[in-house]
Amino acid sequence: MNTLATDHQSVIDVHAHVLIPALQQAVAEGDPEGFAALQALEALRNGPESMATSGAMIKERWQQLTDLTRRLKDMDAQGVDVQLVSPSPSHFYYFARAELALALAKQANAAVRELIDRAPDRLNGLGLVPLQHPHLMVEALEHAVTECGLAGVEIGSFAGTPEAAERTTVELSDPRLESFWSRAEELGALVFLHPFGCSLDERLDRFYLANTVSQPAENAVALSHLIFSGVLDRYPDLRILAAHGGGYLPTTIGRSDHAWKVRPEARQCAEPPSSYLRRIFFDSLVHHPRELRALIEAAGPTQVMLGSDYPFDMGSDHPVAEVHAAGLSDADITRVLAGNAGRLGITSAAAPAARPTV
Repeated sequence: MNTLATDHQSVIDVHAHVLIPALQQAVAEGDPEGFAALQALEALRNGPESMATSGAMIKERWQQLTDLTRRLKDMDAQGVDVQLVSPSPSHFYYFARAELALALAKQANAAVRELIDRAPDRLNGLGLVPLQHPHLMVEALEHAVTECGLAGVEIGSFAGTPEAAERTTVELSDPRLESFWSRAEELGALVFLHPFGCSLDERLDRFYLANTVSQPAENAVALSHLIFSGVLDRYPDLRILAAHGGGYLPTTIGRSDHAWKVRPEARQCAEPPSSYLRRIFFDSLVHHPRELRALIEAAGPTQVMLGSDYPFDMGSDHPVAEVHAAGLSDADITRVLAGNAGRLGITSAAAPAARPTV
């Protein structure tokens, strides 16, 4: 168990993934053309070199993604008491049509529940919702939270609609998502924003820019849609957690504030954009002590929680140690490793359910 315990609180990693092979099989059988198109798009976006490297990486880390015993062993080595497990974002499958999309979300929710039931004192979980079908998101959310007992759901930064007659993009500012935000707020559900893929497509197909540039950029775009559209004004108790430290946005927020002051079309939110950073939660996965300190300065020490992106190579094998190495105060270390997640009610599945507080 944890060897770097903080004030006797459980150290909680809010960003860890599981691969669900049965889900990929279900979508490949349910929509083989759509699945083939997705694979072709991924090849276009990543380029041959990154596709080959990523394939080898997944093969190497397959046991970590699928085997509970190995996961618990790695958690012990990292000093992590509890993981909040979410499906690999490769399982979003936002091309799927309505019936299949809802079935896939519910299958993912049930699979995560089955995993955490095998180690409820060490795990909690997040489910999926079909972002490409806003009218189905509440049903999938309720299935995840009220039927499967999960802490919330994971979503991407945007989704395309699969209908040929309506080739539009679902951004997080889309009015069709209002019922989802409302229900998520009402349930106290965590909504984990985790980009996967980027609309810049083949412009990022070399040097692994499809990850190193696209993930931070997609976070910034998605969070800006939430902020500027007034979603966080209408749902002030909504619990948004942004992966990868929120990408580029938190430490470049001054430009957004300036636009809010001088451009009328950027004034649809009630307050300067920087003020909303203290309503959003972020993981600590920014890969440099200086950037972690900057994130905490921008968002506040109550808004950052430990995240590893376990077990992917762009994550951290030593997330707890990296927080300790960032030169934070003891109080802020305690908040990041344990206190902030506990305050949100993100505990092990075995812990008594409590209404989160902020």
